[in-house]
Amino acid sequence: MTQREPSETRILTVASEHLRRFGLKRFTVVAVAEEAGMTHANVYRYFPSRAALVDAVVDVWLKATERHLADIADGPDPADDKLERLILALAKANRDLLTEEPHLFAALSQAVAKRHAISRRNRARVRALFERVIDEGIASGTFEPRDRDRAIAFVIDATHRFIHPAALELESDVPQASVDIRLSTLIRVSLRVLIAGIV
Repeated sequence: MTQREPSETRILTVASEHLRRFGLKRFTVVAVAEEAGMTHANVYRYFPSRAALVDAVVDVWLKATERHLADIADGPDPADDKLERLILALAKANRDLLTEEPHLFAALSQAVAKRHAISRRNRARVRALFERVIDEGIASGTFEPRDRDRAIAFVIDATHRFIHPAALELESDVPQASVDIRLSTLIRVSLRVLIAGIV
């Protein structure tokens, strides 16, 4: 992990607080710089634009989530257990962000919708974790898909509505218990598909 300079860390800390408190519409580089005790020109030394600063704040959250997912993927559990835990952890992280940090969630949604670099990198890293766990299941004989790539695509497609920010926003008024039941059912079906070699 790249070591940040103290000034960069301070800017990110203040920017994160401002985004959480004020949201995207009221988020300004000038206000962040003022609270950080520096000029806005100094902020631009580290982050070339307001959008880059917002993305950097979102990226801190994304990387923390990725580390949690990597811990699951690196664990000693059987592949089917790990895959279930991966899906549940990713869905919970995004759902909790929506309910607990709506302004940060809005910034994440924007990054995903506009295909910002941080979003594309995150998607690639998360997909790699899913691939690793499914490959582990194939190597151990737990999963016996007909086609490895189709099996991976199936799991990612199936879980999309429980993970993607736009889908989560659309169903934000659905009782959580209902969502949990649907997700649990989907995970059971996905595991059976992988174990039985349906795809």
